[in-house]
Amino acid sequence: MQRALELALHARDVDGEVPVGAVLVLNDTIVGEGWNRNITLSDPTAHAEIGALRDAGQRLDNHRVPGSTLYVTLEPCAMCAMALVHARVARVVYGATDPKTGAAGSVFDTLTSALHNHHVEVQGGLLADASANLLREFFRARR
Repeated sequence: MQRALELALHARDVDGEVPVGAVLVLNDTIVGEGWNRNITLSDPTAHAEIGALRDAGQRLDNHRVPGSTLYVTLEPCAMCAMALVHARVARVVYGATDPKTGAAGSVFDTLTSALHNHHVEVQGGLLADASANLLREFFRARR
């Protein structure tokens, strides 16, 4: 999760993006990294989680990563949650909750829904204060 926070800082400091970072780990090795790049790429799908999945797909030459864990500084949205389900990610560990669009239990339960053929284990709150403070400070500075 510490690396995900570093990537969130990169999103903020280098790209001027909302500071969210994500790291995908498989067999104790980072196989994918991502940070928010929506504005930079003019792409509404360029969330940190999607970046990490795309990076892992390229590195592993596979669109699925069973047995992997995604560490992300903010609770995934519905779009990212479904991408994680489709990629067969085993576990998501997130920092700050997203009370407006969170799809790991705050607003939606997309990752654990019984309606899907794959379910993702979810753990929230890891480095939550650091993740939330980073987001709060970013938006406070924008106002």
